[in-house]
Amino acid sequence: GEEQFQTVPYPKSVFFIVGNEFCERFSYYGMKAILSIYLKKKLHFTEDKATVIYHTFSMFCYFTPIFGAMIADQLLGKFKTIVYISIIYVLGHLLKTLAAIPTLGIPPVEFSLIGLALIAIGTGGIKPCVSAFGGDQFKLPEQERHLQTFFSVFYFSINAGSLISTVLTPVLREDVECFGDDTCYSLAFGVPAILMFVATIIIIMGKPLYKMVPPQGSILKRVFGSIGYALKGKCNG
Repeated sequence: GEEQFQTVPYPKSVFFIVGNEFCERFSYYGMKAILSIYLKKKLHFTEDKATVIYHTFSMFCYFTPIFGAMIADQLLGKFKTIVYISIIYVLGHLLKTLAAIPTLGIPPVEFSLIGLALIAIGTGGIKPCVSAFGGDQFKLPEQERHLQTFFSVFYFSINAGSLISTVLTPVLREDVECFGDDTCYSLAFGVPAILMFVATIIIIMGKPLYKMVPPQGSILKRVFGSIGYALKGKCNG
């Protein structure tokens, strides 16, 4: 077993997946770090309305993974789901950034809310896919220890991206002046937007190296089918 373990090389494809996750978490938490104050100071929502919008956005970010998982499992597979939904994600960041540029004259409230909706679809849609896609790159049981190392590095990248962006984007907002204002929300939103674009490019660049697992169908359908079969057998027996 140990000799066989040593002969399977560490999959280089996972470095693209880790890089993607770092940039995506940077983009999400960087934007979210200044979202509440932006809603109140620039979009002039009341404290109550800003709180409702902020938490509704957060709720949808954790609700949409259900649909991302279904699309990946039943239709597109993990890679295509990540790429296609990442494009929606980038578009959401772009709208959010454009809404923060006052000289463009676009409606900031509408663009911001549409942008938030697209970001919620994006971050939630890829959330169940990226770590599982990384796991697909390993051959088990030969690479079990490699897989454990990958998940440690993967979750480190999540926390590193979150930490750096949560510190950096408020500094960009407060310490940079732009468009005649003493703050610069467009830059603070623009940097996370660029990082999400980079995340999408990184995941696409690794395509020649990836091990692609085709869609397996809905696990929920199989689970409920098994439960129904067991209940039927118990009732008949």
